[in-house]
Amino acid sequence: MLHSEIVIVGCGNPLFGDDGFGPAVIEEMEKITLPDNVTIQDGGAGAPHFIFNFLDPAVTKKLIVVDISDFNAKPGTISRISGKELKPGAYVDPHSWDGVDQLCRIRDLIDTTVVLCQPTKILKKGDAEVDMGLSEDVKNAIPKAIKVILETIGVDYGTTIKCLQEERQHGTAKSGTEG
Repeated sequence: MLHSEIVIVGCGNPLFGDDGFGPAVIEEMEKITLPDNVTIQDGGAGAPHFIFNFLDPAVTKKLIVVDISDFNAKPGTISRISGKELKPGAYVDPHSWDGVDQLCRIRDLIDTTVVLCQPTKILKKGDAEVDMGLSEDVKNAIPKAIKVILETIGVDYGTTIKCLQEERQHGTAKSGTEG
C-alpha cells in the first residue's frame, strides 16, 4: 500500500441513516481533482479499526477524519476538532469506538483533524432499524464539510463546492472530476 502525505477518511455506516455522512462526503470529494499527495478513503463502518492502516508516520503529515457526533447542535452543524484539542472523550461517536484514544496517540506524529457533523437521528449497533439515506439537514451539510476539509489541507475550491451544491439541488450532478 502506498501512503500519502494527506489522508482523508470518511467513517460511518450508510445503513444507519446519518451515520453514512463520512462515506457520503468522500463520495462527493471523488468528483473533484485533488493534489497528488492527497488520498481520500471511505473507511465505512470498519474505519475505526482500519484507519491506521492508511497511515505511515514517515510519509503521512496530515490526517482528516470525517464522522458524525452528537455535540448538542442544530442538525447539519459542522464542527472541527484539531489534534491539539483532541483528548480522550473529546467527542463520542455513535458506536463508542476507542479511535479517539488512538488518534490522541498519533497526534504528535501526524497533524490530525476531526470534521464532525451533528446528525438528526443517531442509530446505534443493535438497533433493529435500518435507515438508508441521510436526513436533509445532514445531506445539505456535505458541501460545508468539504469546504472545511479543503481549507484544512490548503486547497481553494470555493467555486467547485458551489457548483456541486447547485448541481445537487437541481439534480444535475455529474460524476467525474471537476476542478
